[in-house]
Amino acid sequence: MLTVSRQCELIGFSRSSFYYQPVADDHYNLLLMRLIDEQFTRTPFYGVPKMTAWLRIKGHQVNPKRIRRLLRLMGLQTIYPKPRLSIPNQEHKHYPYLLRTLVINCPDQVWAADITYIRLQHGFVYLVAIMDWYSRYVLSWELSTTLDAAFCVVALDRALRLSKPSIFNTDQGTQFTGIDFTGRLEQEGIRISMDGRGRVQDNIFVERLWRTVKYEEVYLHNYGTVTEARNGLTRYFLFYNRERIHEALGYRNPYAVYVKERSNLNLGQAIIMH
Repeated sequence: MLTVSRQCELIGFSRSSFYYQPVADDHYNLLLMRLIDEQFTRTPFYGVPKMTAWLRIKGHQVNPKRIRRLLRLMGLQTIYPKPRLSIPNQEHKHYPYLLRTLVINCPDQVWAADITYIRLQHGFVYLVAIMDWYSRYVLSWELSTTLDAAFCVVALDRALRLSKPSIFNTDQGTQFTGIDFTGRLEQEGIRISMDGRGRVQDNIFVERLWRTVKYEEVYLHNYGTVTEARNGLTRYFLFYNRERIHEALGYRNPYAVYVKERSNLNLGQAIIMH
């Protein structure tokens, strides 16, 4: 008989999603988190004081301590450097940011990953996505009810079945600094780059992806369950990759750019080797 872990692996399903139970949180906190999520998507520069003030203007008698706790629970951080509100895992190795002056001119030169909060009717899940920076192509994604590293590793393994980058960029979250994630990259000979602490702009293309996903998919649908969220995001990422055109890509879709440019690159390398 197959174990639950093996069954989930065979069907490409996260084990954490299999064991999903509704998040035990009161309705008012969930309401606040929905409001915070929408406002943060509009104004990612709002930290705890401004978000608290904005909610008070909207009639919610909240204090900074509560808002700070909810922001941490949601995995949100403002787009400018700020005081360190949490202590990183000292056992995890950290890497320099390698993209500051790098000219990105081909697919698979740089991949990036990030995590965002996705609301449900009676709870929430976390979404991780891995993107090719040059083409904006989403190579893989995964959902989880917790912020452990397992679902990020699942997404990484899925992406590496397609190809592999020269550089992989993430933030300094423990999901990405742990040995399970970094060890997998080092095993493949991939250089690791990490954003400066609190500098969300270092991973700007994935941040733009989150804004797009939320406005064009998540906020238009009221997911009731993890399954509904997974089905909705599956449809959306298929549309995003293969149909949604980008002005920055010459009004082409990410899939067309990723596949065509990779084909041209491989052809050029084959000619040189020949």
